[in-house]
Amino acid sequence: MRAADQTRALDVPSWVRGLIFDCDGTLADTMALHYAAWEETFAAQGLACPLEFLVRHNGKPTDRIVAQYNVEFNQNLDVERFTADKERRALARLDQARPLEPVAALARRYHGVLPMAVVSGGTCANVERILRAIGLRDLFPVVLTADDGLPPKPAPDLFLEAARRLGVEPALCQAFEDADAGLEAIRRAGMWATDVRPFWARGQWVD
Repeated sequence: MRAADQTRALDVPSWVRGLIFDCDGTLADTMALHYAAWEETFAAQGLACPLEFLVRHNGKPTDRIVAQYNVEFNQNLDVERFTADKERRALARLDQARPLEPVAALARRYHGVLPMAVVSGGTCANVERILRAIGLRDLFPVVLTADDGLPPKPAPDLFLEAARRLGVEPALCQAFEDADAGLEAIRRAGMWATDVRPFWARGQWVD
């Protein structure tokens, strides 16, 4: 079972038979848009939220993050209402999303060569809007999101379901992520985990 991390080069080993990509922060440059939506939603409640907290919980569904905020900061936010407000504010911004290179370039290069999927902790509406904004929606026959009813990252279920739909054994899949929860999910699924963060420095992709 392969569960190693590839961090020295953003490439695809010859044995790989399927590719799976996270969306926000991996294929698409959206994190600043999400953080702005978070800040605006908290401000509407008269609250502030440390950026460190949001970064630490990257990759998790919004409602899980709000519930954790209540725990860590001794608040009593209405999780469902706050989540809906944050997602509404985020959705309004996501047309501004831009592709993150070289991950997006790699996805374009392997379109039609290897089966590919997107696995995201975001809502279906958000992910669909992002993929269309960055011009990559047609590359992925399989897109799984928080709305598919599977346990969220770091549970491996979303990645395992993506592999099943692609018709590829998990051990022959390579998955790309930018968040600790997602990388843990990939490892638990027995896939080859590629952390894209080492390729991103001071706002610029590095080779």
